[in-house]
Amino acid sequence: MNISALQKERAKYQPKLPDSLKGVVKLSEGAKTESVADQNEIKKIFPYTYGMPIVTFEKGRKQDGQKPLNVGVILSGGQAPGGHNVISGIFDGIKKIDPASKLYGFLGGPAGLVDHKYIELTGSIIDKYRNTGGFDIIGSGRTKLEEQLQFDEGLEIAKGLKLDALVIIGGDDSNTNACVLAEYYAEKNSGVQVIGCPKTIDGDLKNSLIETSFGFDTATKVYSELIGNIERDANSAKKYWHFIKLMGRSASHIGLECALQTQPNITLISEEVAAKKQTLGEIVSYIANIVAHRAANGDNFGVALIPEGLIEFIPEMKVLISELNDLLADGTVTGKDFKELKKGDRREWVASHLANETADLFRSLPSGIASQLTLDRDPHGNVQVSLIETEKLLGEMVKSLLSDMKKRGEYNGKFSTQYHFFGYEGRCAAPSNFDADYCYSLGYTAALLISEGKTGYMASIRNLTAPAKDWIAGGVPVTMMMNLEKRHGYFKPVIQKALVDLNGAPFKYFASKRDEWALDSDYIYPGPIQYFGPSEVCDQPTETLKLEKQGK
Repeated sequence: MNISALQKERAKYQPKLPDSLKGVVKLSEGAKTESVADQNEIKKIFPYTYGMPIVTFEKGRKQDGQKPLNVGVILSGGQAPGGHNVISGIFDGIKKIDPASKLYGFLGGPAGLVDHKYIELTGSIIDKYRNTGGFDIIGSGRTKLEEQLQFDEGLEIAKGLKLDALVIIGGDDSNTNACVLAEYYAEKNSGVQVIGCPKTIDGDLKNSLIETSFGFDTATKVYSELIGNIERDANSAKKYWHFIKLMGRSASHIGLECALQTQPNITLISEEVAAKKQTLGEIVSYIANIVAHRAANGDNFGVALIPEGLIEFIPEMKVLISELNDLLADGTVTGKDFKELKKGDRREWVASHLANETADLFRSLPSGIASQLTLDRDPHGNVQVSLIETEKLLGEMVKSLLSDMKKRGEYNGKFSTQYHFFGYEGRCAAPSNFDADYCYSLGYTAALLISEGKTGYMASIRNLTAPAKDWIAGGVPVTMMMNLEKRHGYFKPVIQKALVDLNGAPFKYFASKRDEWALDSDYIYPGPIQYFGPSEVCDQPTETLKLEKQGK
């Protein structure tokens, strides 16, 4: 492995732990819990892991009789900065319990458990990956653990390795599957515990006890640096409007956080668009009017942030996408007919099979976007939103509207565009101090939950706006986060996604400032992540967390 000078220095960094996890700890149990919704149904589905208490670790007295732990770890889903530190925290935690403890990493995600592909993670391996980004220590994957055969295959290798527990590091879907697995193993009295850790840069795995998912802090700092660089270029060249699409399909947390860090001229929040039932035309008019007002002040430039999943939150576009999903689903007769058509004939063929209003909307779209909407569906039969260049859709439609406004004498400026999509740039960055500390604490907490015999829990670190020494470590029953949602025509238990709260302090602050930011060019240039220096520079949490704390 080639190592940069920065990585050599970062390897020396010792992540901070809450004081409560230093030395000997004891477990404190709270009241029994209920799911966030559909309590009776969730309880029936999870009789063995429902209603468990929230647990907290506190300083305690030395206990006798702690035995070595054998633990398996799985990285599931997309990468997020800090995953290696979660694994490092698990390793150090179980070794602190007993030096004879062993950690096994399943290769390539959940499929490694099912296919019995693993390695033992030794100290020499772990030390190479401390405080680094990426998931390359064991790899990740998107195999879903949903079927009994998978559970049984996993249990076979768990028994073979004499595992006490599995730790599944993933997002809401992965932790939902971890909860199902925990329930199955508890029902069989298998002796194998399952613990989850909250991962996703999208920030949509959060609640009152999971204050943020790991990786969100680092990813938004990476994106904000890039946005700040573009803002400075815009303020220097003074000739381009930059339309920047940001990763985050189901929620706009990334866009909101980046706006709070950089103060761009325009930021669209998908949840607000849905709540106000805004049309595509209204969104385009909103952007065009800001462009025109800035042009009237002599500013023919600006920066607009657009969430990746915006197009699915526009009610009329949501209807269009739903009709297209039904029309073009793989394996249907219409889907096969469509694929046999020449590209030039596909657009009108699609329009002719849509409802009248939806057909008119489809015909009004730029040809490139209309084509992207008809690309092959994902494995769930849905449009692949990340492949749709929403930033170009808006840019082209704004340009067309500005042309009409110019003819009416309502606009007299210049409009040139540059387009960007920031996604993969942030997923594997070296974790910020916050994420390095947070992830290490999550892993260490997972080890302690295992030592206490817990299963069906997600590791939790709270009080995250305080210094790390004052963080509160514990565990939250995953069933507490569950509700029923319709998937593939059936209601299934899933962890409830956390969307941007339009009544929350972060959004309210943003909304109070956006009109001012729209016309000013008083951008903030955050610069790169700071790894070394005073705590007030290097260890700060996100603006979202700070505002949420202030709002309570």
